[in-house]
Amino acid sequence: MSTRINIAKVEPAAYAAISGLDNYVKHSGLNVIHGELIKIRASQINGCSYCIDKHTKDARKAGETEQRIYALSVWRDTPFFTPEERAILALTEEMTLIQHHVSDATYQAAAGLLEPAYLAKVMVAIMMINLWNRYGIGTDMQPSL
Repeated sequence: MSTRINIAKVEPAAYAAISGLDNYVKHSGLNVIHGELIKIRASQINGCSYCIDKHTKDARKAGETEQRIYALSVWRDTPFFTPEERAILALTEEMTLIQHHVSDATYQAAAGLLEPAYLAKVMVAIMMINLWNRYGIGTDMQPSL
């Protein structure tokens, strides 16, 4: 395994800017479980092993159930998620798989269930985890045993 660049060390201002946005998301009032569902689902799609490991642990600490974590990749086929969570997960998938764009139907479903300020927070959280996934994958971050 090769050692890749440590962006935080080489470009601390860039890392501080990324961390600043992450700090905003953490303190924005976004429901912790919603935030962890976003992080896990986007990380599954992007294939970021570090983030999947981190956020499944964080979700458990926040009270998320094993059953829902295990079923997250097939959330559409389970009765485990609320209408709001389903809208958030659909939006997460479409914003993560951006080459397909975010459909009007998905956006309208989320906008119909979430207040505008909360919807904005959800969207920023989705953007943030996609940035962290690219950071983790690009620098080859690995979960620890």
